[in-house]
Amino acid sequence: MSADQKLYEGKAKILYSTDDPEVLLTRFKDDATAFNAQKRGSIRGKGEINCAISTHLFRLLEARGIQTHFIDRPAPTEMRVRAVKIVPLEVVVRNIAAGSLCHQTGLPLGMVLPKPLVEFYYKNDSLGDPLLTRDRLLLLELATPDQVDQLNAKALQINEILSDFFQQCGITLVDFKLEFGLDSAQTLLLADEISPDTCRLWDQSASDPRQRVLDKDRFRHDLGNVETAYQQVLERVLAQTVEV
Repeated sequence: MSADQKLYEGKAKILYSTDDPEVLLTRFKDDATAFNAQKRGSIRGKGEINCAISTHLFRLLEARGIQTHFIDRPAPTEMRVRAVKIVPLEVVVRNIAAGSLCHQTGLPLGMVLPKPLVEFYYKNDSLGDPLLTRDRLLLLELATPDQVDQLNAKALQINEILSDFFQQCGITLVDFKLEFGLDSAQTLLLADEISPDTCRLWDQSASDPRQRVLDKDRFRHDLGNVETAYQQVLERVLAQTVEV
C-alpha cells in the first residue's frame, strides 16, 4: 500500500491517503519546532527514531488493552494508521513538575506530584494552544462529557503503563502529551505519536540535571547532543521486549 494524496503536513509529520479510505500513511520528518513553532530546526535521524519508538510503544499499549490507530510500520519513517477524526485537544499527563507547570504555578522543577495531573489544551496554534478548564472545553464543544471522562481515564491508564515501562529502561517519565481521534465507528483511539518529541524523559543514571534530559528539551533549550539523546532512548526502548 503506497502513499497517495498528501492530506496534511504538520510540524513533525506528513499524512497521506491510501487506496483504503480507512487507512492513512504517516511519514515522520526530521524537522523540529519549539515554543509554538517560534524556534525551528532539524534533528538528524529524528523521523526514523521517533517512528521506531512510537511503533514499539503503540505495540506495548495495544498489548495492555489500549486501542490505538497504529497498524504497522512499512518503512523506517512511515507508519500505517487507522483513519480518525482528531479530537482538538492535547491531553497532557504530568508526574513531575517541569515546563509550563513550573512557569505558571511557581512549583519547583523536579518536584514529584502527589498524584498524576491530567490537563487539557486546545489544539489551536493561533490561540497558542491554551490550557482549558473542563467547563471551557465543554462550552467550546471540543468533546462530550463522556469523551472527557474517557480521555482522562485513558490518559491515566497509559501513564501507568508507560511509567512502568520507562522505569525498566532506566528513564523517568516526567510528563507527556497525547492525542486521540474517533474512527468511523466513533471509537476513541490513541493517535499521533509517543516519542522524545512528545515526552519529557530523564535519565535516572545522570547526576547533572542538564545531562539527564533525553527529550526535545535538549533542542528547546540548546543543551546540545540532541541526536545522541534520541538515539539513547531508542536503544533503551527497543531493548525491552513487548509481550503480546
